[in-house]
Amino acid sequence: MTYEVAIVGASGYTGGELLRVLAVHPDVNVKVVTSREYANKPVYYAHPHLRGIYPASLKFKRLDDPDQLSDVVGDVDLVFLALPHKVSLHYVPKALEVGYKVVDLSADYRLKRVEDYKTWYGYEHPYPDLLEKAVYGLPELYGDKIRGAQLVANPGCNATSSILAVLPPAAERIIDLDRIVVDVKVGSSEAGAKPYRGGHHPEREGTARPYDAEGHRHVAELEQVIRDYTGRDVKVGFTPHAVSMIRGSLASAYSWLTKDLAPLDVQRIYAKYYAGKKFVKIVRGAPMPYPDVKNVYGSNYAEVGFALDKRVGRLAMFAAIDNLMKGAAGTAVQNMNLMLGMDEDEGLKNLVPVRP
Repeated sequence: MTYEVAIVGASGYTGGELLRVLAVHPDVNVKVVTSREYANKPVYYAHPHLRGIYPASLKFKRLDDPDQLSDVVGDVDLVFLALPHKVSLHYVPKALEVGYKVVDLSADYRLKRVEDYKTWYGYEHPYPDLLEKAVYGLPELYGDKIRGAQLVANPGCNATSSILAVLPPAAERIIDLDRIVVDVKVGSSEAGAKPYRGGHHPEREGTARPYDAEGHRHVAELEQVIRDYTGRDVKVGFTPHAVSMIRGSLASAYSWLTKDLAPLDVQRIYAKYYAGKKFVKIVRGAPMPYPDVKNVYGSNYAEVGFALDKRVGRLAMFAAIDNLMKGAAGTAVQNMNLMLGMDEDEGLKNLVPVRP
């Protein structure tokens, strides 16, 4: 069976990655793509690397308003919403009303508590009932809920790397939940296809600098997942850094042990959560003992690892992902697969990492 999908907001980096992945998916056809900037132009006008991969007949359609959604998109099985925050907000209820399954790549439905949107995004969420309905789309932790879901909220890239690093030790309470600090290094593609001062790669090349050091929005997702698994509220220190790379999100998290453990004990805890997870590699030992974003470049894989500093009783937790893949489009396709009843690695398993 071939499923048909639409990508709403397909001209950005995430849209391009969705198109790249879905081009090799054996059971999916991209029927509709939308973009106001590239309306009526073939896909390769926005994504030149896809020239010859998609037919010239697949052209961007213009979509200006949620009320136009069904007329523009037509009959499809699933819609990817690759729209900015607060724009996707009003497309989701329309898409669900029509009967589409939805993978929303914005932040508009990731958080369960209505008040968190006022705190982190500065607006009152108008659809609290849909926040309840939405499933947080990290398949390694919520796969059973994603299967058959109607609405999945794709996680943020820095949230994904941080959660994959921290969740197993936090859930098993081998670390002090009141003293978790996360440091993320992220590439310039996180800033999106539209350049702006500070996010533009020439401004980031050859340097590294912190940003949003007093509270990055993605920490709300990490705190929510820890709450789901431990039953208690936590506050995590979180500082991202803009660094001189294009792709990648490397989370380095730190906390203090609550038990006297050996490295093998910690490794078993990670294995408890990630054994059998197709896209998570637990990294230990030679030749590279810790996660490296270069090892996951262009793929949906994540590397996770740790270091146990017995001298001070501290556990360092690491995860490396490609922010455009496992941090966005790759996980979105993984979610789509689960929602439509396919194997979660369809269209993704052959996208091996690129190195160097």
